[in-house]
Amino acid sequence: MKKSDLINFLKEKALWVRRETLNLYKMSPGFRLASSLSDVEIFVALYYGKILNINPKNPNWQERDRFIISKGHGAISLYSILADLGFFDKKELTKMSQKGSFLGDIPDTRIPGFETINGALGHGLGVACGIALALKKKNLNSKVFVLSGDGELYEGAVWEAVMFASHHKLDNLILIVDNNKISMLDYCKNIIDLEPLEEKFRAFKWKTALVDGHHIEKLRNALKILTGSHDNRPRVLIADTIKGKGVSQLEGDALCHIKSLKENEINKAIKELK
Repeated sequence: MKKSDLINFLKEKALWVRRETLNLYKMSPGFRLASSLSDVEIFVALYYGKILNINPKNPNWQERDRFIISKGHGAISLYSILADLGFFDKKELTKMSQKGSFLGDIPDTRIPGFETINGALGHGLGVACGIALALKKKNLNSKVFVLSGDGELYEGAVWEAVMFASHHKLDNLILIVDNNKISMLDYCKNIIDLEPLEEKFRAFKWKTALVDGHHIEKLRNALKILTGSHDNRPRVLIADTIKGKGVSQLEGDALCHIKSLKENEINKAIKELK
């Protein structure tokens, strides 16, 4: 596939994932919709952009790359991707949050393709550090990717893991920060200002990169560069995103994290995305 064709394919996939996420929200309005929309391009680039080395037919393949989604509440947009790739039957999407379904408002390890349970924020990076170190001890070339929200960086355990990763030279570890700049109840800058975020990671000897988290080509290129470098440093990609991306009722709303949409608003948003 030509690069231009691949980029167009990824853009179409991102639109499709947003529509599918809204359809899931109609069935199960308990999950955090805005948080599940800001990271769509990140998921699309990883899973369709030939970044992750995985095997949907064998989710526990020993040599696979691991993807730890630390912001579990914002990972519902991944459900449709996993089903599309064949991790589980697409029919399971129609059963979300129903009795007997393994698809809930917070993902867990019953779902093929999910490595860990991360309902409590701040622990995903620490778990990923342990996995990355173990892979190195086993002389496996697999990489460990982590997705974290920016508000999650308020947790002290995150910075303990940041120091651990640097000390142990975990260059097989790639952290992606969904930097949508809105926490649960307000803009991050009004709670605890995280900026300058890149400088903070550099101070802990991490290799850093900053990218528009909705520009699929730049995002994929940044991921390819970070995954291809080997200099004994863990790596972080700070992806500047918009919380509630694609839904006008959510974008720019400081309380979009907890905002609920009515059915007519959801239908309007789906039409806008077409």
